[in-house]
Amino acid sequence: MAERFIIHVDMDAFFAAVEQRDNPALRGKPVIVGADPKNGKGRGVVSTCSYEARKFGVRSAMPISEAWRRCPQGVFVTPDFSAYSAASEIIHKIFYDFTPDIEPISIDEAFLDITNSYKLFGSPLEVCRLIKTRIKAETGLTASVGLAPTKMAAKIASDLKKPDGLVEVREGGIREFLCPLDIGRIWGLGPRTADILRERGIHTIGRLAETSAAELHRLLGKHGPELRELALGHDEREVLAEGEAKSVGNEYTFETDTSDEREISEALLALCDKVSSRLRMEGVKGRTITLKIRLEGFLTFTRAASMGFATNYTDVIHDRILKLYGEFNVCAGAGAPQEGKRGGRKVRLLGVKVSGLMPAGVSESLFEEETDKKLEGMHKAVEAIRAKFGRGAIYRAGGKKQV
Repeated sequence: MAERFIIHVDMDAFFAAVEQRDNPALRGKPVIVGADPKNGKGRGVVSTCSYEARKFGVRSAMPISEAWRRCPQGVFVTPDFSAYSAASEIIHKIFYDFTPDIEPISIDEAFLDITNSYKLFGSPLEVCRLIKTRIKAETGLTASVGLAPTKMAAKIASDLKKPDGLVEVREGGIREFLCPLDIGRIWGLGPRTADILRERGIHTIGRLAETSAAELHRLLGKHGPELRELALGHDEREVLAEGEAKSVGNEYTFETDTSDEREISEALLALCDKVSSRLRMEGVKGRTITLKIRLEGFLTFTRAASMGFATNYTDVIHDRILKLYGEFNVCAGAGAPQEGKRGGRKVRLLGVKVSGLMPAGVSESLFEEETDKKLEGMHKAVEAIRAKFGRGAIYRAGGKKQV
């Protein structure tokens, strides 16, 4: 097999960097982008923070109240997604000047496969340098880049010399590159799995690679041998073109942790309605419905169900979400939640996501049910009202007006 050349581009502290670019007074200061900290009593989390803020132990996804306690002198900024989206659009246009094989991971990172295009620009490493230079010149922002034969190695490489880093891993050097690194760097290895491995003395990727597949299967089930293959440097995952690996979802954080089933029900319906609207705006529908629940104490669970057909209808999504929530919401007393059980704890956050997407116009049946025609007509009427008067002009009975 010919050597692959995969790039992972990761923007440096993206949201905070845009804020510092647009407001020179913020440069050199600990900028924290996220929810209102409300003097340490705010809810929500840190979206991202500048490298100056990271020196105080602030990090992405940290509760905003904790960020305030660690860095009360920080500059707390409400996210400006329009500015971030504008910068991201410029960056993605730059990518397409080098290859059509691009897999966006988020607004600030992407994989690029340049195996078939790098010779137009020189060497693979030269492509990386050109991309970094173009991003800096056209947006004023810096990016860290990893170049490797596999997606996982490229992703790890991009993170090793932040900010403004560039790390190359060649075909024959993947094992040597991975061996000394902490197991937590493996893409797809979560904190719980890492804890299980560390308890057995497995702290590095090299040690994981040396562990037998049978032992890892005993510890972790079928996921164990798969992780060993990654530790050995075996990663055949392809860069998926934009749109192939897509999902649509929304989350809602309650102002106060709640066990009020009516409040939870209203939020779930509003989330399903919002996801449905976004699916329809993007002209897609999906087969897999996922529910995310975060309980007090930040314990987070997800439950998913795949259907035999794709949908973008609120009612269908809502029906599956209610079933998933009902299955999860089995109280087991006031103790810590068991796997899949709420344990009497209050709910902090809810999320709804639809994945396994396809174009909305693709028919999966020779016959169109009369019910589908009615649902389609209803959704179009709602969309027309919202387009004219705003999203809050019409919402479903039993749901929150906005989430």
